[in-house]
Amino acid sequence: MISLALHNQDGNPTGETYSFEESEIAERISLPLLHSVLVMYDANRRLGTVKSKSRAEVSGSSKKLYKQKGTGNARAGNKRTPVRRGGGHCFAKRPKDWRISIPRIARRAATRMAFLGKLRAGQVFVVDSIRLDTPSTSAIARMIERLGLHGKSGVVAISNHDELLWKSCRNIPRIALSTAGDLNAHVIIRSGFVIATKDAMDAVRKRAAS
Repeated sequence: MISLALHNQDGNPTGETYSFEESEIAERISLPLLHSVLVMYDANRRLGTVKSKSRAEVSGSSKKLYKQKGTGNARAGNKRTPVRRGGGHCFAKRPKDWRISIPRIARRAATRMAFLGKLRAGQVFVVDSIRLDTPSTSAIARMIERLGLHGKSGVVAISNHDELLWKSCRNIPRIALSTAGDLNAHVIIRSGFVIATKDAMDAVRKRAAS
């Protein structure tokens, strides 16, 4: 049984707890699976748009620069050879797709395992709700500071997209905002902490059970 202290949106404890079974999130944590999924996310972020010209693509005549013998110079072919300035590359770089595909069921399992790891490490904080009438960066910063997380990287998880909350979080360094459905193993592991609303926690548990 996991019991997390419940806080209000000011970061103060309410005296209540949010409890659930650990098995509702994941049965176990597989480090090889988490490693594979993290490698996938990092690889999929690579653009792979590098490009250089081969000797067939650079400008210049393909005619031999001068005759083979009798000039006293070292023998030379055309000006596009890789050994000459302005020539093409021997092994020209080509655009490459670095993407790695992992089954969706494995990605979802890794997300649950990553979240369970954060729970076991005591890096998940639950707030009853976050309601803002206008964008307020100071309100979110105050909540983070009172939770003792100032200066750390983290993600704020909510159940559904909230434009006001997104505008409030975007100016805080190293803080990201995500809906419960968009959380993945990469976001969770790369974040130092997770602040989740009760609705977001309910959504995570419901998604894990499906």
